[in-house]
Amino acid sequence: MAHRRILSFKYAFDGIWLAFKEEPNLKFHFFAAILAIFLGLYFQISRTDWTMLIIMICLVISVELTNTAIETVVDSFVSSIHPGAKKAKDVSAGAVLIISLAALAVGIYIFLPYVRTFLRL
Repeated sequence: MAHRRILSFKYAFDGIWLAFKEEPNLKFHFFAAILAIFLGLYFQISRTDWTMLIIMICLVISVELTNTAIETVVDSFVSSIHPGAKKAKDVSAGAVLIISLAALAVGIYIFLPYVRTFLRL
């Protein structure tokens, strides 16, 4: 039982690593997350801001991973253009866009006051 649980974590990390290696958008999201974390450390953002930042980072990466999984499954079953396959992939990509825009808005909300203060020095 414990061995299966450990393997499930291994498979999860394998999936994240595989997606990271193969998906340019996921690399971009990880880069943006690292940048946001660096800025959070630099500006010493509040605990509440850290909470919002971590939640948004996790949401964006999770939705991007889900999008990758959906696209992979659809592509494995469809060899030509199919309206249902296109719809599934477009809707999944749309979910990534929505959460990414929300994360951008939260990032602006968090960092804009710090950047304004920094630029007034």
